[in-house]
Amino acid sequence: MKKVVVTGGAGFIGSHLAERLLNKGYEVLIIDNLATGRMVNIRDFEQSSHLTFEKIDVTDVLSVEKAVKGSTFVFHLAALADIVPSIQEPLRYHNANVNGTITVLEAARKAGVKKFVYAASYSCYGLPTVFPTPETAPISPMYPYALTKNLGEQYVLHWNKIYGLPCISLRLSNVYGPRSRTTGAYGAVFGVFLAQKLAGKPFTVVGDGTQTRDFTYVTDVVDAFIRAAESDKQGEIYNVGSGGTYSVKCLVGLLGGEVVHIPKRPGEPDCTYADITKIRQALAWSPEVPFDHGVQEMLKNIEMWRDAPVWEEKTIAVATKDWFAHLGRGNIQ
Repeated sequence: MKKVVVTGGAGFIGSHLAERLLNKGYEVLIIDNLATGRMVNIRDFEQSSHLTFEKIDVTDVLSVEKAVKGSTFVFHLAALADIVPSIQEPLRYHNANVNGTITVLEAARKAGVKKFVYAASYSCYGLPTVFPTPETAPISPMYPYALTKNLGEQYVLHWNKIYGLPCISLRLSNVYGPRSRTTGAYGAVFGVFLAQKLAGKPFTVVGDGTQTRDFTYVTDVVDAFIRAAESDKQGEIYNVGSGGTYSVKCLVGLLGGEVVHIPKRPGEPDCTYADITKIRQALAWSPEVPFDHGVQEMLKNIEMWRDAPVWEEKTIAVATKDWFAHLGRGNIQ
């Protein structure tokens, strides 16, 4: 059996990827320091004889090198997320998202892996002006999280160019699905809303809710990772999105419930909408899960948010306003 490594494999997307890889017959090693990942995310398959879990920080050079040795593919998803904490702790984010990426890249290079697939972010485009937004759009990170994810991507492509390590970077857009996080100052909107729904609280909608997001279902994202790894492509960047864009107001309508409007947050785009023409043509990948179906799947799994903290307006840190004030862009959703 081919051994593959999933860094951040106890996280939201990583756990779904690890589970799919097991089902495809791979020997899977999950590396996760559990800073944001949760063991509950892998409970449905953690007893598999083909799964190994190691609590390792991706900046731990020797441990990562030992873990990656003998691997065919490395999927690098381990990272710190969220806007506000990245503004407050930029060095911690740089260490995890940039230094951690270099550490895993070097381990993969020394191990001679066949493919390194990196989880990049649509946030690298900042406030794009072209929709759908292609991979050639200007890079303009608006906060340290977005910057560190893009720096990680640059290292990935550099390792491909200089060392010949076969790499692909996938720029993910607004991924949702079961196991998504419910907490954080830049909260995952589905988890936030479902936790509020279970608690009988109104949905806290930022602004008037007309802002749109390229909500992409997690199983479609997993398909993209595996197609990228199993392809003969390398040195490429691909957007991964739903092929559409949907308003928060539409999401609330599908979930059903009362709404409370809160102030718009600086630094967030009015629209995210990834152009996925390139990945459709190169990898024959297309999203399969319609938005309304994905929302229904979330509602079927709503019980997993039963004990989740309920997000409230006070979690919007003042730091974001301070950080974006100098941009002169006013209130941006």
